[in-house]
Amino acid sequence: MLTEEFKSAINQSFPSLIIDEKGQYPVLRIDSKFGHELLYFLQNETVPHFEKLECLSGVDWVDHLEVVYHLDSLITKETIVVKVVISDRENPIAYSVTDLWKGAELTECEVYDFLGVRFLNHPFLRRLFLTEDWVGYPLRKDYVDEINMIKL
Repeated sequence: MLTEEFKSAINQSFPSLIIDEKGQYPVLRIDSKFGHELLYFLQNETVPHFEKLECLSGVDWVDHLEVVYHLDSLITKETIVVKVVISDRENPIAYSVTDLWKGAELTECEVYDFLGVRFLNHPFLRRLFLTEDWVGYPLRKDYVDEINMIKL
């Protein structure tokens, strides 16, 4: 549960932020253009600080994509989830957080590989599991694997 002081500080800095506390962890949803700024804020300027990136993943919701960050506070052991919403499915872009968490380097490549999200300022964004000439992004809901399709 987030304190009123914490929510007030976050809402003051990010008025478009949506906070959802119904699930296991508090969830903060924000547009991708403010994602990096919010993550920096949570890591460095809130009390508690959320200094550990536990997990970074991507989700296709058909009408938009999300990059999901699970953050932990090493002092209070609290976890918070940040969902960065990407509305543009044709050109999905998020800002890399490798400057905040070096461990994000490979997971951002994985999200790029399977969902096509390009991370601006990533030091070496590339495919990890699929070949460089692979066409499409297999974890997208609209992906069709025409090579391996069984024709009936």
